[in-house]
Amino acid sequence: MSSSRSLQWLSLVGIIWLQSINGTNTNFPAYSSQLKHLLSISQLQLNNLAFASDAGKLLGWFSGVAAVYLPLWLVLLIGSSLSLLGYGLQYLFVTNQISSLSYGHIFFLTVIAGNSICWINTVSYAVAIRNFPSDRQVVVGLTTSYIGLSAKVYTDIVDAVFPPSPHERAKAYLLLNSLLPVIICAIVAPLVREVDVGRPRDMKIGFIAMFVITMATGVYAVISSLASISGKLSSWSHVIGIGVFLLAPLVIPVAEKIMELVRKYWYISTERKVYHFTIDESEGSSTVVERMENGVKEREEAGEVCDEVGIIKEEIGVKVMVKRLDFWLYFFVYLFGATLGIVFLNNLGQIAESRGYSGTSSLVSLSSSFGFFGRLMPSLLDYYFSRTKHVISRPASIVALMGPTAGAFFFLVNKANLSLNISTAVIGVCSGAITSIAVSTTTELFGTKNFSINHNVVVANIPIGSFVFGYLAALLYHKEGNGDGKCMGMECYRETFIIWGSFCFFGTFLALALYVRTRKLYLRKV
Repeated sequence: MSSSRSLQWLSLVGIIWLQSINGTNTNFPAYSSQLKHLLSISQLQLNNLAFASDAGKLLGWFSGVAAVYLPLWLVLLIGSSLSLLGYGLQYLFVTNQISSLSYGHIFFLTVIAGNSICWINTVSYAVAIRNFPSDRQVVVGLTTSYIGLSAKVYTDIVDAVFPPSPHERAKAYLLLNSLLPVIICAIVAPLVREVDVGRPRDMKIGFIAMFVITMATGVYAVISSLASISGKLSSWSHVIGIGVFLLAPLVIPVAEKIMELVRKYWYISTERKVYHFTIDESEGSSTVVERMENGVKEREEAGEVCDEVGIIKEEIGVKVMVKRLDFWLYFFVYLFGATLGIVFLNNLGQIAESRGYSGTSSLVSLSSSFGFFGRLMPSLLDYYFSRTKHVISRPASIVALMGPTAGAFFFLVNKANLSLNISTAVIGVCSGAITSIAVSTTTELFGTKNFSINHNVVVANIPIGSFVFGYLAALLYHKEGNGDGKCMGMECYRETFIIWGSFCFFGTFLALALYVRTRKLYLRKV
């Protein structure tokens, strides 16, 4: 293992690049309408494909087990290969290069492609936690925010490089979804390794610089997305701009390497000082270290660990976790919050089409940009409050995010395009933030030891919600369309928005109940 601090930051840059291309399922609404026509399938069958992508997460625990026994670079390449297989065969089918795929085959390939995301996520989480043990929550939150940027990255490339023809755009997304993860994973594979960080060091300047770069990236993403709606910027300007911002984090490891060389030169050029300690002083220091190690050992034997801000967390296995009321409250809060937001975004293409909204790709880019900000903000707050030794109540934060999400669903009943843009932005921000907060919530409620398995059980609500809520929306869409393949008008989703908003409103009360039950956890200090 390397002890270079620059390699530590370089691994973080690698995770950012991985997450930026890992949201291949988030660009589905940008081409779902075209794919529906290419495959000649119904709205119900299209919804099943959206569910299939999320259903891949049900098998996400395979990646967690693989990360324990296999090198991380190999886990990463397996994930990208699954993406190549799942989307690549679909691309060959829609371009008539193979002709033997049935709808069942397409469904299965979509499950495989959806599962690939879990493998890349697992590697990203593992590297972040191992290489930044003192700031793992901040790093995980910061890097996962870039998943929210994935749809914009893909949309910008398609708009700039491929023909504007609707059918060609669907093919372009499938091609990019199959190739881009493989290319980026091959580039990043040498960087995703464990770095011996040694003694904890002050990384304040590095994190401040990273947050400044990330915030600037988010601001650019939002502004360019709004500009694409109004048509004020060229497509290539978007690609170049987002590319520059994704390369910008390299400044930090480069600066660290320069500082390492300067320190090394200064060490060689300066007279080496030798300090002498008495036996008593050495024994005293050893005693302190021994007492600290014994204290940690006693806590671990008691099944408890303490994080960097003083929250005592019990280490819980999945069998014990699923028997607890807190788990089920948390499960359904996620289901009625972030998962409903994901289902809305999966249906965004059909929603825009039914309302006669022509800029679907710009709308997807807008949701992606605001989702990026939503995922980033919890990480920024984590970093700030961890330095002040204050504790953020995750369930309380979720309560604050669920209310606006419910309101956004009800606001969609308004037929104005402005209401669609505003609601999409609000749902993108809130669902993205809840997704980011959930990573920390799982560790705080159930510990870090079994995180990879526990969190995959929690996010199993995503495919469940994707199927239930998405199928309900498809049935109502089919009914309003009088059984035809396409439905046009506000009535297509009006009842769906009211039902989704009601579920989200109910989820707000469940989040409040979870907050009441867990508030003592955030008041306990070491």
